[in-house]
Amino acid sequence: MGLLVLGNRFVRDLESNGALAVRVPLEGGFEGRYQRRMRAAGYESLHMTARGLGDLSAYLGDIHGVRPPHLGKKDVGQAAVGARYFVPPVLGYRLERMAPGIKGIVLWLIEGHILSSQELAFLAALCASDSRIKVVVELGGDRSFKWFPLKDAVQSA
Repeated sequence: MGLLVLGNRFVRDLESNGALAVRVPLEGGFEGRYQRRMRAAGYESLHMTARGLGDLSAYLGDIHGVRPPHLGKKDVGQAAVGARYFVPPVLGYRLERMAPGIKGIVLWLIEGHILSSQELAFLAALCASDSRIKVVVELGGDRSFKWFPLKDAVQSA
């Protein structure tokens, strides 16, 4: 019964704040329960790691170029190694193709402790710019699942 009450409070806090920072037990398992609670509340979940994202604004909101690993092969006549492919923005693409009846997207970032305070501030501002986007950033471990507004984590960093 405790998860039903806590899960609903988590959904309400995420909807009111837009972005939450969470601390999860290191043995895992708890975050999946809250992700299921968000899906039951009508949100689509996008689970990603913060490692290797690069420029968050370009990756999440703009068309950006990526280079796959070259595996030691070089193209003749190019200064850079490998071809460059352009991919659509992660959040923009999902927002355009959202199923009817879905409230929005929850971007759940693991390993968020590597993000700088500027990147955390961008994620908090991203939720303010579009109300359909919600962000949850895992900032570290704790003995129990705890959450607080992401803007508080930016101020303390």
